[in-house]
Amino acid sequence: MARSRRISVFSLSFLDVMSCGFGAVVLIFLIINHASERDTVVINDDLLAEIRMLDYQVQNGERDLVELIEQLDETRRKVDREQQRLVSTQTSLERQRKDLEQVESLSRAQVESLEALKSDIESREDEVEKLQALEDAQDGTRIVRIEGEGNRQYLTGLRVGGEHIVIALDASASMLDDTIVNVLRRRNMTDERKQRAPKWQRAVRTVDWLVAQIPLQADFQVLLFNTEVQSVTTPNGYDWAPVGDGASIRTSLAGLRKAVPDGGTSLENLFVVLREMSPLPDNVYLITDSLPTQGTRPPRKATISGKDRLDLFRDARVKLPNQIPVNVIMFPMEGDPFAAGAFWNLARATGGAFLAPSRDWP
Repeated sequence: MARSRRISVFSLSFLDVMSCGFGAVVLIFLIINHASERDTVVINDDLLAEIRMLDYQVQNGERDLVELIEQLDETRRKVDREQQRLVSTQTSLERQRKDLEQVESLSRAQVESLEALKSDIESREDEVEKLQALEDAQDGTRIVRIEGEGNRQYLTGLRVGGEHIVIALDASASMLDDTIVNVLRRRNMTDERKQRAPKWQRAVRTVDWLVAQIPLQADFQVLLFNTEVQSVTTPNGYDWAPVGDGASIRTSLAGLRKAVPDGGTSLENLFVVLREMSPLPDNVYLITDSLPTQGTRPPRKATISGKDRLDLFRDARVKLPNQIPVNVIMFPMEGDPFAAGAFWNLARATGGAFLAPSRDWP
């Protein structure tokens, strides 16, 4: 007998349901739009880029903010400095304004003083013109004129002035030349050749120059000294002679050109004569070349050392009154190294000038 099979409805239905569910899930997955997912990814990338850009801008902004803060601080400091400078400038302007007011007041006073000076100068110019006219008309005003090439009055520091002026010229044999050998050679020549010796002629021209500068209202004396002292202005003594009449000037220059340099040098005898003059000289112009070789008396020895000559100079210096300025014009002599220093000290101590002029003067 055949078996009959049983059919289970539930087992078949369960498989069908599972298959249908799975198929539904697959269908739903297929139906879903996958483009939205790609859009979301793209949108996320753009947002990230914008975020990064914003971060970069924030960083740059923070950096710029720091720089701006520093610039602001620097600007404030500059403003403070400029304010201080402004205050200082205002103070300086105020001070300058006050100074300007003072200067203006002084200027007005100076203008008034200048006008007064101009008026005084004009009146004095009138007086000078009158004096020049009187001087030109007066006999002997320009008794000695120094002529030559160029301006020879370039002896700085020597001013011929005073009321009683002495010009003392060394007329010893050493004034024949600058070297000892030539002095010995010229000493044996005739008087005419001695007078034409270049050094002596230069000394004579120096006296001419000094005489030409003596003020008209002054009195003067021209003395020659070697072992003795002789006046070529007043041969009979040492009285003062006026410059104004002109006769004394001509007598002095004529006597000077007749003189012949000879013998030794006694500076002490010269200073004794100066001390005995009345009134005392107020300016002495001493033209010499070396230290003295004797005192008031002739030396006992035939030769003399440099130290002995310096001692003689010191002895002579004692005889000179302190209030007499001595201006020394030096023509240096060979073999007398102490002379320049000694005469420079004499001029400095007495308030005079010391000069060693060039060979082309005067």
